[in-house]
Amino acid sequence: MPQIAQLAETYSSQIFWLLVFFGVTFFLIGRGMVPKVMETVGMRDKQIADDLAAAQAARDAADEQEETWRERESANRAKAQGLIAEAKAKAAKTSEAKLAAAQERFDTQLEAAQSEIEAARTSAMAEIEDVATEAAQDIVNRLTGTTVDKRTARSAVKKALVNG
Repeated sequence: MPQIAQLAETYSSQIFWLLVFFGVTFFLIGRGMVPKVMETVGMRDKQIADDLAAAQAARDAADEQEETWRERESANRAKAQGLIAEAKAKAAKTSEAKLAAAQERFDTQLEAAQSEIEAARTSAMAEIEDVATEAAQDIVNRLTGTTVDKRTARSAVKKALVNG
């Protein structure tokens, strides 16, 4: 085989060109392009880290603002509940005053009505006594033919009303 026989003659030149090719490739790629790619990767990693840090800072700020808002809302809610309680107490006090005034008016009207009823009852009882006295005098006169004075008849009627 002639190729194997030529191998010893061309072996050194092939090794030389192999070393030249790999040397040029190493310096072009290894020393020229790889540092630029690594710099780009480093900048990208730094940008990602900066973005993550900014996002965390924004999240922390948002959490702080939310907590501040929650505290403010809690304070406003407590204040509103206080105002509501105060308004309820004020309304209850006003209602109590109105109810007391109405009750006082009703009590006054009730007392007036009771006194009117008592006066009417007394008047009716007096009229009943008068009618009963006259009826008793008339009955005694018709049954016995004698007349009874008004004083005696009234006394008998009162006695009968008290017992009856």
